[in-house]
Amino acid sequence: MDADEVIVMEGLTSMVSSRNGDVDPAVGDPAGLYFLDTRFLSRWVLTVNGERLNPLSVNEPQYFEAQFFLVPGEPTHYVSATLSVIRNRSLAIGLDEEIHILNHSIRPAELTIRLDVASDFADISDIDEPGGPVDPAHDKKGRYYHEVGERHLHIRYVRENFHRATLIEVSGPAEIDQDGLTFTVQVAPHGTWSTRLRVVTDIRPPGGEDVTGGGMHLIRRVKEGMREELENWVARAPRLECDFAPLARAYRRSLVDLAALRNPGLEDSGKVPSAGLPWLNTMIGRQSIITSIQALPYLPELAASTLRVLAAFQSTKLDDFREEQPGKILHLLRLNESAAFEERPYARYYGSVDATPLFVILLDEYERWTGDAEMVRRLEKEARAALGWMNEWGDLVGDGYLWYQRPRVRGEQPNQCWKESPKAICYRDGRLPGFPRATCEVQGYAYDAKRRGAHLARTFWGDPGYADQLEREAAALRDRFNQDFWLPDRGYYALAREPDGSLVDALSSNLGHLLWSGIVEPDRAESLVEHLLGPRLFSGWGVRTLAEGEANYNPIGYHIGAVWPYDNSIIAAGMRRYGFAPEAATVAQAVFEAARYFDGRLPEAFAGYDRARTSFPVRYPSATSPQGWSAGSILLLIRTVLGLYPHADHLVVRATVPPRLGQISLLGICGRWGTADAVGRPSDAVSHC
Repeated sequence: MDADEVIVMEGLTSMVSSRNGDVDPAVGDPAGLYFLDTRFLSRWVLTVNGERLNPLSVNEPQYFEAQFFLVPGEPTHYVSATLSVIRNRSLAIGLDEEIHILNHSIRPAELTIRLDVASDFADISDIDEPGGPVDPAHDKKGRYYHEVGERHLHIRYVRENFHRATLIEVSGPAEIDQDGLTFTVQVAPHGTWSTRLRVVTDIRPPGGEDVTGGGMHLIRRVKEGMREELENWVARAPRLECDFAPLARAYRRSLVDLAALRNPGLEDSGKVPSAGLPWLNTMIGRQSIITSIQALPYLPELAASTLRVLAAFQSTKLDDFREEQPGKILHLLRLNESAAFEERPYARYYGSVDATPLFVILLDEYERWTGDAEMVRRLEKEARAALGWMNEWGDLVGDGYLWYQRPRVRGEQPNQCWKESPKAICYRDGRLPGFPRATCEVQGYAYDAKRRGAHLARTFWGDPGYADQLEREAAALRDRFNQDFWLPDRGYYALAREPDGSLVDALSSNLGHLLWSGIVEPDRAESLVEHLLGPRLFSGWGVRTLAEGEANYNPIGYHIGAVWPYDNSIIAAGMRRYGFAPEAATVAQAVFEAARYFDGRLPEAFAGYDRARTSFPVRYPSATSPQGWSAGSILLLIRTVLGLYPHADHLVVRATVPPRLGQISLLGICGRWGTADAVGRPSDAVSHC
C-alpha cells in the first residue's frame, strides 16, 4: 500500500482512500469501498464551491475509524483558510461518514458542497490484474440501475441471480441525482454546518430484507462495542514490556492488525485471519495457517478457527477447474462475480501444494501449546485425509516428493508454493524449470507433517500402526531429500527439482524454511545459516527472497530479492531450532529495527537494498499492508528471541536477546501450563547488523 493511502476496515469490509478521504481511483488503483471482493464505491469525492480538498492531517484512532482534517484549495503560508473541513469516517454497520464544515470568517459563507458518487461493482481481481481494463466496469455483463429518493441514492447491479447494491443515505436535506449529492448551504460567521452519510453494501435481490440495518442511531452503540471488543482482544494477549520502544509499538500494532484482519468463517467457527489489504481481504489457506502458528502463544483462538474452517472446506472430490483432489486443503476463497459465474475458479480454489501439509502441522502445534486434545480427535478424519493426499495425489511423479503442475486455468500464477510469481523458481542463470516442480521447502513441510501426524496417531487416535508407517515415511523422505536436493559444491540445497532429476540451483531464502521443518541433516545446518546471513542473502534489514548475484535478482522484485517479514520469522525460528540462537536473534533484530520505519506496521515486503546503501528500509511498490503474516512475524520473532516452546505441560524459556533491544518481558502467556511469564535479558553473544 502507498503511504499516502488511508484504510479503514472491519471484517469483510474495507475502504481505501487518499489522504483527503476521497475515492477517485486511477487505473490499477485500489481506492474504493470493498465488501466480499467487490468494489461498492468507486467514486466518493467531496468538493466545496468546486474545489477539491487538501489534507492538513489524518488521524486513525482505531482500525475501523479515520479523521481527515482538510481545507479547500491549496494551503499556503501566506493566506489563512477561512474554511476547514473535518471528515469523520468509520466502518460499523456499513460506512458511516460525518462531514463538518467550519467557517472561521466574521462573514457568512455561501457554499455549494458536492459529493460525487459512483459504484462500479468491479471484482477486486480485475482492479489488481496487470493490463486490466481502464474502466473495470467496461466488460461487466450485467445492468446498472439508479434509484433517487428524497434522502437516498440506491445504485444496483444485476446479472441473472447475482445482485450487488450500494445504498447511500443522508441525514439532512440534499439535492440528489444519480451521480451524487449537492448541498447548498449558508454557514454563519464562526459557525458550523454538518451532515451525516451512511453507505450500506447489499447482496440481496430486490424485494429482499431491509438493508438499512436499523438506522443511523445504532451506529454509535456499535462503534462503542467495537472499541471495547478491541481492547479486550489486546488484553487477552500477553503483555509485552521491553526497553526497545519501537518493538512495543510494533507488538501492539500487530495485535490490532490481527484483530482488524479477522474475517467471519463459518457459523459458530469463530474468525480466521485474512491475508491482507486491499487485494486479499479473504482467507488464503497457507497464510491463515502460518499466521495462526505465529500467533499461537498469544491468541490461540485464531488457530482453532482456522482449523475448523479449513477442515469444513477440505476437498472430497476431483475437480480440475478448481484444482480439487480428495483431502486437499483450500487455497483461496472468493465471493465476487467472476467466481459466482465460474469464470474463475476462486469460489473455492485449491491451487496450492503446501496448505495441506501445513494444516497437519498447525493441528499438532495447536495441541502442543493449548492441550486441546478434543480438537485433535474431532479433526482426525480431516488430518488423515490430508496425510493421504500427500501420498496419493501430491506425489505426481511417484518418487515420494510433493509436486505441483502448471495451473489448469489460464492466467493463474504458475507456482503453487508461497513464492507464486513467475520468475521466483529459477536457476542461477535465470532459466525457469519445466513442470511439474518440487520445491525444497514443501518437502520439509511434508516431512514435518508426517512426523507430527505420527505423534497424533499414537497419542490421540489410538493407531500405533499408522504412527509407525508415518514415521517410516518421514525418515525415508528425509534421507532421500538430503541425498537428492543437496548441492555439495555450493553447500546448500537446491531450490527445486525437476522430474528428470535436474536441480534448480538458485540460492534463496527457502533454506530457512528447511531449518524450520527439521528436514536438514544437523551437520549441514551451519552451512545454511552462513548462506542466509551472508552478504548475498542478508541485506541488514532481513534475508532477501533471492540472493544478490543470481540472474533474476531484483531488490524490488516480489519474490526475487525483496525482504518478506513473514519469511524472516520462519527463517529465524528455523535457525533457533538447530541451536543457532544468536544468529536467529540477528535476524529478529533486523526486522524489529525495520518495523520502526513503518510506524510499527510491517508491510508484506520491502526492498532488498543493502542496509549500507539505504539508511532506512525502502517500501516495496504496492505491498499489501496490513497483512496477516507480516503482523504475525513480530509475534513469532519475539517468541524466537525468548526461546519459547512447549514441553509436556511446561513452557520452556531460553532467551537470547540482542544487546540493542535491552530486556524483553512477555507476561501472562496462557497455555496448557496455565499462565507463565518469560523474561529475556541482553546477551553479548548476539552478532550485530
